[in-house]
Amino acid sequence: MAARSMEKGPAGMLAARTIEILRTERGLGQRQLAARCTALGRPMSNTMLSRIELAKRRCDIDDLVAIAAALQVSPAALLQGPGAA
Repeated sequence: MAARSMEKGPAGMLAARTIEILRTERGLGQRQLAARCTALGRPMSNTMLSRIELAKRRCDIDDLVAIAAALQVSPAALLQGPGAA
């Protein structure tokens, strides 16, 4: 069985950029946002969050939900772009 491609599509790229923009707008560092996700029950390191923001790591649905909760936006807002939040 061939390995599945890990390329990020347009929705993943937009979510990555939106996470970074909203985090910055809220004055949060990556460590702070990762700690919020961890406190919400989704263990996350600042390295993991950095890789998500740089689109070097896929953001699975559980990550997306935790990051949205930590940023106090809906998961859909992360998929729609920074203007939707």
